[in-house]
Amino acid sequence: MTSMNPQTFKVACSNCNLRELCMPVDLSAADLDRIDALVGNRRKVARGDSLYHNGAEFNSLFAIRTGFFKTSITLEDGREQVTGFQMAGEIMGLDGIVSDRHTCDAVALENAEVCAMPFDKIEELSREVNALQHHVHKIMSREIVREHGVMMMLGSMRAEERLAAFLLNLTTRLHARGFSRSELVLRMTREEIGSYLGLKIETVSRTFTKMVEDGVLEVKQKNLRILKPEALKELVNAPAC
Repeated sequence: MTSMNPQTFKVACSNCNLRELCMPVDLSAADLDRIDALVGNRRKVARGDSLYHNGAEFNSLFAIRTGFFKTSITLEDGREQVTGFQMAGEIMGLDGIVSDRHTCDAVALENAEVCAMPFDKIEELSREVNALQHHVHKIMSREIVREHGVMMMLGSMRAEERLAAFLLNLTTRLHARGFSRSELVLRMTREEIGSYLGLKIETVSRTFTKMVEDGVLEVKQKNLRILKPEALKELVNAPAC
């Protein structure tokens, strides 16, 4: 359920330590000022609350400043299908561009903050600042590549390979934000991981247990430590039978 009174306040991109992750680099001071003016407000989203819902009117893209989100759709039989996990420095809301309405639900997995960027202003400024237009295109392209990667993973990988690819992807993204490459806290549940990877929760738990027994991982509730990263990479790059 969306918070009825989201706390908002102005934030400047020029003072944000995640600027290089979600905004173009090498902008002039004048262009950066214009992008500062473009960004709306910073909004707090409590754990379990929605940033937007499937079918809601699309107005803005959202840059995640802190926290973790999941995006999902509800299937006809009522089951949830997780479509992605997003973290600080990433952009959400691209699903709404095609039809001016969001096509999934976005829910905070922990207390989070996002910067709202009205899309009409992004389009207007993109026509004048080439670096911003190029950056928006790169973000869209990255989403297309990610979707293709997920389809390949679900179509051809065994359970161990899927989980290994998922963990390597998470740690790579977190490392780009200054976090450890080998230790992380899983904000999502085993069930949510299974939904995203196309695996039953029992299979996810069994696969985690096997990796622990093989000395690849150390798992303590949501805290996870990768002991043998090369073993994960070998699983992902294993030749097809």
